[in-house]
Amino acid sequence: MSFQNSSALESQPTTWRRDDDPQYADDPEFRDFASKLGDDLFALTSDVARLSNETAKLGTSRETPRVRERVKTASEETSDKFKDIGERLKRLTTWPDVGPSQRFTQSKLSREFKATLTEFQQLQRQAIEKEKASNTAARAALQEQTSPTEERSGFEQEQQQEQLRLANQDDVDFQEQLIIERESEIRNIEQSVGELNELFRDVAHMVHEQGAQLDIIEENVEVTHDASRGAHVNLKQASNYQKSARSKACILLLILLIVVVIIVLAVLL
Repeated sequence: MSFQNSSALESQPTTWRRDDDPQYADDPEFRDFASKLGDDLFALTSDVARLSNETAKLGTSRETPRVRERVKTASEETSDKFKDIGERLKRLTTWPDVGPSQRFTQSKLSREFKATLTEFQQLQRQAIEKEKASNTAARAALQEQTSPTEERSGFEQEQQQEQLRLANQDDVDFQEQLIIERESEIRNIEQSVGELNELFRDVAHMVHEQGAQLDIIEENVEVTHDASRGAHVNLKQASNYQKSARSKACILLLILLIVVVIIVLAVLL
């Protein structure tokens, strides 16, 4: 679709209609439904941006239990919002008796939803990779902390084991609990990714179909534009012909008048 035609469709309000064609009639319910959906999608985009900032802290010195909790909560809430908006988007794209302007609204919201969903899925994959890397490092550190070194003698190993038994067991338990929590978070995110993949396929299919529909609309717009331009040319030609015909008629009338005057003068003289 050309940029000019796309812009022309986008600039048309949903209330635009043609009196002789019912498909162009305004649908207040569609307008309100699409407006609310657009507002929620805009808010969802902001949620994804905030989640991106928190996800960037994972695996760095800024990672804390509170950061992980915020990422977990925000990811779950955002995933639920995607599912809700996705279902409403499906309803919007199957709205009956829509006109070109409404089809453009359907396509526009679908493309925005797809782009935002893609960004969110990328954040989920980043979170999974970082959580797995952190877990691997934590397990290695815990293993090193709780295992005696092989280079030491038997007596030294016994001393080390005794020191480990006397060490702060709470710290070991805390690290193990963190590992378990990360594994649970990884499973939850992977499950969410799987669920949203199906939603992504549905939306991608809708965007493809709407693209084909908009191509048809574009062709109709171009045909209408060409027909209008042709009609304008024909009207201009007809107008020029009429002007030329009037000019010729005036000239003939003037010649006839001169001839009559000459004849009258000849008779009188």
